This record gives sequence, C-alpha cells and structure tokens, in this order.
Amino acid sequence: MKVFIAGASGLVGGNCMQHFAEQGWEVAGSYFSFQAPNTVYYNTLVPDDGNNFDVKKFKPDVIVHCGAMTHVDNCELYPDQSYQQTVQSTINLIALAKECNARFVYISTDYVFDGKQGPYTEDAPVSPLSVYARHKLEAEQMALKEIENTLVLRITNVYGDEVRGKNFIARIIEQCINKQKLTLKLPYDQYASPANAWDIARAMYVLLRDNKKGIYHIGSTDYLNRVELAMRVLKYFPDAEYDLIPMNTAELKQPAARPLLSGFVTLKFSSEYPEFMFSNVDDYLKKKTQHT
Repeated sequence: MKVFIAGASGLVGGNCMQHFAEQGWEVAGSYFSFQAPNTVYYNTLVPDDGNNFDVKKFKPDVIVHCGAMTHVDNCELYPDQSYQQTVQSTINLIALAKECNARFVYISTDYVFDGKQGPYTEDAPVSPLSVYARHKLEAEQMALKEIENTLVLRITNVYGDEVRGKNFIARIIEQCINKQKLTLKLPYDQYASPANAWDIARAMYVLLRDNKKGIYHIGSTDYLNRVELAMRVLKYFPDAEYDLIPMNTAELKQPAARPLLSGFVTLKFSSEYPEFMFSNVDDYLKKKTQHT
C-alpha cells in the first residue's frame, strides 16, 4: 500500500506516517510551514506549486488529509483563512485523489455536533456551532460525496508524541518537567473523549487495510472535562506548582462557541474490531513519566 499524508508534520499525520511505515507500507508525508523529519513539501492550496512533491508520480493508493486550520477561535475571527485552509485544501486534495485514482481519508471532529446530547454515535444529527465546525463539516460531506469510498475519522482532544509538543497534555508535561509554574483557566463544562494520536493511526491502519469506508468515531476509554484532564496529568507531577482556575465556558468569553457535552461513542468501530484495545490518558502518562 502506498499512502500520501498531507499534513504529516502535525500530531495525527506524524503518527500515521510512522505507524504505516512500521507496518511495511510505502508512505510519503508532507509539510507546509514546519518541516518535520522525513517529510516532503506540499502546498495543498497551490497544487501547481513547482516545489510540491510529485504526488502523481508517487501514485498513492490512499491520500490522507490531516491538514486544516485548527485554532477554533482564529477560525471565527478569520473565516476566509479558515475556509481556505480547511475547505479549499480538501477540494484540491479530492481532485488530486481522483487524478491518482486513490482512496481518500478525511480527519474530522466532534465539533460537527452542538454538544447538547453527547457523547455521539456516527448517525447523530450534525449541528455545527462555529466557523471551524461548519468548515470541517462542509469538507467532510464534500469528501463523502465526491469519492465513493472515502473514509472519515472523527476525532477530538488528540494528544500524544509529536515533534513540536503542541497538544494540551504535552504542554502541561513539558512545563512540569521544566519546573515552570502553570496557570490554568479551564472550562469544567466541556466534556470530550481524548484520543492518543497513536491509537488513531492504528485504527486508521486497520480500516484502510480492510477497505472500510464512511464515518467512524475514534475515541478512547476516557470521558472527562478539561479540568479533570488537567488534573489527570498533574497527579503524575506531585511537585508541580500550579494555579488551576475552573470556569464555565461562558466566563471564558471565547470567540467561537464550543459543543459542551461532546465526544464519542465508538460502538461502530469497537463492534467491528472488538480485539482492538484503545489506550487512555493514564497509559500515556505512565509511559512519559517513568524516566523523569
């Protein structure tokens, strides 16, 4: 299997590139603004950029789209930029997948829901609340419509190993290890099901291997709010100095609306792969702190 991953310098794309390669697949992973090790340049917004990796020559069986504008509040403030990075990039990669006769994988989000009746199964009615959510849903639906065997993975609160350590859990770990005092103003009313990017890569691998298509919710055994998530990390650093200020979402006055009771029920995936074991936040933290 030959796979091209757009956005492989990020958390999900990087883990996918590593796992697929370890399974013996031939993988090319791209970067745009930040060059992670072993990635090639590809600008999804300018398909004819002369510096782009030659995807057509590579002849992928699968194109995985991991890139998007993910800063939810910036999407609200800069909707045109959000559209370009999330929707237009998808339009361009769908066209590329058609030219290559490749399958398409789109990474989506629980933000396609309004957070009133979560956690959600795949057939729950969508109701996006923000610019980010509307653009993710538009791109998701377009991919499913344009390429018949598209695979959509909805994920949320992703953490794990990445070159830049940008995710929520990684940032707390780094500050604790560096003996920096943390000030955490976090919502106690936003619930989700965090997933390790390594588990997402493993799940995507078996779904692609078995020619699955359609929407799958990928989560883990954790279901908790942001305060609980921070405390789960901090308990592994008993000497950490921090101020934790629980707030409700309205008090945070964030530009973009958030789904509150969100996250996933992974019954569809788990019923098809009952032997697949998702890890949880504690598993990750035990591994990360055993040598500190």
